[in-house]
Amino acid sequence: MTPTPRADGIDVRPITEAEFADWLRAVSTGFLRAPALSEEEIEGRRRQFVPGRYLGAFDGGRCVATFKSFDQELTAVGGASVRADAISGVTVTATHRRRGLLSRMMAQDLAAAKERGDVVATLIAAEYPIYGRYGFGPATWMSEWTVDVPRAGLDARWAGPADGGRVDLLEGEDVRKLGPELHERLRRTQPGVITRDEVWWQLNTGALRFDPSWKLPFFVVYRSASGEVEGMAAYEVDDNWGDAKQPLNTATVKWLLGATPAAERALWQYLCSIDWVVTVKSGWRAPDDLLPVLLPDPRAARITSLADWLWVRILDVVRALEARTYEGEGTLVLEVAGVDGLTGGRYRLEASAAGASCTPTTESADIALGLGELGALWLGDESAVRLAALGRVREERAGAARKADALLRTSRRPWCPDIF
Repeated sequence: MTPTPRADGIDVRPITEAEFADWLRAVSTGFLRAPALSEEEIEGRRRQFVPGRYLGAFDGGRCVATFKSFDQELTAVGGASVRADAISGVTVTATHRRRGLLSRMMAQDLAAAKERGDVVATLIAAEYPIYGRYGFGPATWMSEWTVDVPRAGLDARWAGPADGGRVDLLEGEDVRKLGPELHERLRRTQPGVITRDEVWWQLNTGALRFDPSWKLPFFVVYRSASGEVEGMAAYEVDDNWGDAKQPLNTATVKWLLGATPAAERALWQYLCSIDWVVTVKSGWRAPDDLLPVLLPDPRAARITSLADWLWVRILDVVRALEARTYEGEGTLVLEVAGVDGLTGGRYRLEASAAGASCTPTTESADIALGLGELGALWLGDESAVRLAALGRVREERAGAARKADALLRTSRRPWCPDIF
């Protein structure tokens, strides 16, 4: 990756390892966090440093904008993994906004990702309006529920699953042993899930610590009647008491993985049965999560957050559309408008339950759309009919948007449980 030409005296280039601490302080400044970092945090985060994948914009030797990417695998519809260029740590210092620094860093990174053969790029957008112009679209959404436990209607005498399984507390060491395999099992079936590396498990179980505010959560596991690990969760509980010594504690879920509906049911029922806990916050869940409707009174769970989550930019249209599966059968010709010369063109998609082929074509298009819209449709969450009503998808052939939905949409919504 070569530096982009200087503009206004500002260099955009990969940082050296010696510049990592200054780069990290610029990230903290950009995200409005205290710029003073401990040596422990700097050295801990240095473990994730990959030469060439961390970019900085430098003005007079000072890092004024940051950008990093790393290798990731993303689960497509049907369970196949695709290579992703995961983007994070994107900041531009307030003194250097509106100078095209993000555009230059993004162009460098996406060109390198395309050359590597990555199928998509991914990110979690801190602000909605920024990334559409780079071809990203919101491919998954998240919901957070707050459960009023006394109203939920669950049996207060509950002492464990009725299916022969069991729920047990775990130590962090056990989570590091059992969690990765469970996560991979879920990832093989749930579109939108991304890989978790060893550092993720260490950071989230206390084996690696550099954030002084981080607290070790409680860990709990669900095993089926045969003894197989099918679910796991991490949660925190506050210490809040009202008048007359009434407990008003809240359990906040950090993450919860359920490879089966039985595991999800058992874990949520456990969380709602903890003594002194009157409120449960679910953490980041799919908008069609089982949680509210598995309660005897679903109205006890109210949505307290609903937002876009994982954004996807397609880098290789052919490989992306061939990687996923399709519940319907048909042919669709898509005119995809590129934004930077890396991706775009006209493609013929032939799909069925047996598989799919996608090839460049000169045939007349059925539907025309931008890369961001294709990214939003690819995991099966968005509706082409809805995008057409918004003017973001154009039908070149009557009924094409409905045909696209019949091919692309999924029976359950994609979900990404992680932030990066």
